[in-house]
Amino acid sequence: MLLRFVAGRPISGVTRAFLAWVAGRLAAEGVRVLLLIWDNAPWHVSRAVRAWIAAHNRRVKRDGGCRLLVCRLPSKSPWLNPIEPKWMHGKRAVVEADRKLTAEELQQRLCDHYRCPLAEPLAQQAV
Repeated sequence: MLLRFVAGRPISGVTRAFLAWVAGRLAAEGVRVLLLIWDNAPWHVSRAVRAWIAAHNRRVKRDGGCRLLVCRLPSKSPWLNPIEPKWMHGKRAVVEADRKLTAEELQQRLCDHYRCPLAEPLAQQAV
């Protein structure tokens, strides 16, 4: 599992930066296709993100790399998303009932729980 946190709100620019990062990492490992099972969050379905994915996949077809295949879930159907139970178990494993964790504590605990490296959070970029 790869986790990447966001400094600020998850907007289209951050989504594009995340997709570029994950596609680059996976391409370096020899992965040819990443299946994205996405809900209808605005930062997933925006015109800018859809255009970026289309352009990325054209580049991959021409030059090689990791293609992005998007499968969108129907609205209001989290039970169809196979990642939802993982999030639920992860949240229960890292939270504390008596206090709110800092962002840094939460990031570290989640990465420890899922056994993945802690990467620098993505920053919002001006479009």
